[in-house]
Amino acid sequence: MNQEINKINPVPFILLGAASLLLALWAGLGRVPFALPVGMELAMLHGPLMVGGFLGTVIAVERASAIGQRWAWMGPVLTGLGTVIMLAHLAAGDLPGAYRFGGILFSLGGIFYAAVFGVIIKRQPTLFNWVMGLGAIFFVVGNLMLGLGKPVYQVVPLWAAYLVLTITGERLELNRLLAPKAGDRALFFAALLLLIAGVLIGFAVPVLGSRLWGVGLMVMSGWLFWRDIARKTIKAPGVTRFTAISLLSGYVWLFMSGGLNMGFPGEVAGFAYDGVWHSLFVGFVMTMIFGHAPIIVPALTGMMVKWRPVFYLPLILLHASLLMRMHGDMSATFMMRRYGGLLNTVAILIFLVILVTSLEKLKRRGR
Repeated sequence: MNQEINKINPVPFILLGAASLLLALWAGLGRVPFALPVGMELAMLHGPLMVGGFLGTVIAVERASAIGQRWAWMGPVLTGLGTVIMLAHLAAGDLPGAYRFGGILFSLGGIFYAAVFGVIIKRQPTLFNWVMGLGAIFFVVGNLMLGLGKPVYQVVPLWAAYLVLTITGERLELNRLLAPKAGDRALFFAALLLLIAGVLIGFAVPVLGSRLWGVGLMVMSGWLFWRDIARKTIKAPGVTRFTAISLLSGYVWLFMSGGLNMGFPGEVAGFAYDGVWHSLFVGFVMTMIFGHAPIIVPALTGMMVKWRPVFYLPLILLHASLLMRMHGDMSATFMMRRYGGLLNTVAILIFLVILVTSLEKLKRRGR
């Protein structure tokens, strides 16, 4: 199995995912909006590029590296190709085609990603693998809906479910040392059922679905905050403390997103819509990426991330700028939302620069 893994270099796939991230950030600035070259054209692809092109690719790379089978790499190949095809159609002035063919390729990549979890669950049928496998199914269905022409606002809850379940499953996997009690398990399953019900019911009754989803997020965030080992590791020095702070602060944003879903249910556009979803995608998901990157990048690339306190700079800026953006959304203050969104992007770019410049080759023993 190790020989299989060594035959595939994950770095090109990670770079393809990173390119999708940069395009998604540029598209996001177009949505805020800022008048940037091709920014307005890209703006409509912000969500697909971020979720399908960036997150879909890098998460699939992580699992393909772990499973040790060559076919598993078709997942990131297809999601990466989805980004390329989407941009090609956009360049030709065919936005519906960008959605259609990009969405279908993201979905096909998701099928391979879900199949990876089929193998993993067969080997290890644990709760955390089932949760992440369910997240993969939401990814497939969401992108398929995009490819079939459904509006993005109907797809977003499925993308959100994919990411919430994937991250939750990963935290469950890493928290196995903290044996949950019966009451903890019951609360976790209650949150999980609320999240699933919220997404599914939301198609028929958007307001009710949004509120169920919101309650599920609030319960899940409380469960994660209370049960995550980060509450213990925050006392450790260096990167361990940074990761713990990132995780715990991300759970706060998850709770806030749940509350916003309760307060502004069924929104499909406008200030409240921006607040509901960016509190989750930026506040929760991006903070999780900040916290996990110093751990995951060495595992995938074979390069060590040298810890430096400057990593706190983009994390603080991300939280501060998102608070600014949320204030703009809740008060319908355009400029607050606009420049909060700009600083969200700056924080992510600063983090990427610090991460890349902190990479060092692993020193092998005996050399």
